[in-house]
Amino acid sequence: MALRNLEGRVAWMFEAADFDVDEIVGVKNIKIQDVEKLAEVAMRTFDPGFHAKVQAGDLLVGNHNFGYGHPHYPPMIAMRRLGIAGVIAESFSPGYWRGEIAMGFPQVACPGILAAVNRWDRLEVDWAAGVVRNLTEGTSLGFEPLAVADRQMLESGGLIGYLHARSAQVT
Repeated sequence: MALRNLEGRVAWMFEAADFDVDEIVGVKNIKIQDVEKLAEVAMRTFDPGFHAKVQAGDLLVGNHNFGYGHPHYPPMIAMRRLGIAGVIAESFSPGYWRGEIAMGFPQVACPGILAAVNRWDRLEVDWAAGVVRNLTEGTSLGFEPLAVADRQMLESGGLIGYLHARSAQVT
């Protein structure tokens, strides 16, 4: 099974290095379990009108060590509920990376991405070619290839699907 390319606009650029994703919903909201309520509070401190602007398939762009801190799931659950299809960052915090790949949420480590895009640029992540294309500017940038297991997890929709697929291969 091949990974489906991502294509969407840059809905937000997190320019701070070591960005803690808990800030997306706010630490006081981290225990909210209702996905709709999480989505309502997401991004309020950054852009109160974010919900009205974001479209299904849009992408987030981040700086170095994106996801730093205690990687809680609620912020990115809210982002997925709003239609965000994945994150492209200069680099990722290992704990955040592992958790989101296990959830089947595409992550792309792409050095130079912050300088190569602007908010609302249309991007394509071409998994087979190993490039992020800025369709607005007509440029492209190579990204770090996924580990085999990470790729298989994304292809399987996350860790559970990956384990089921592996189990079926063994029996």
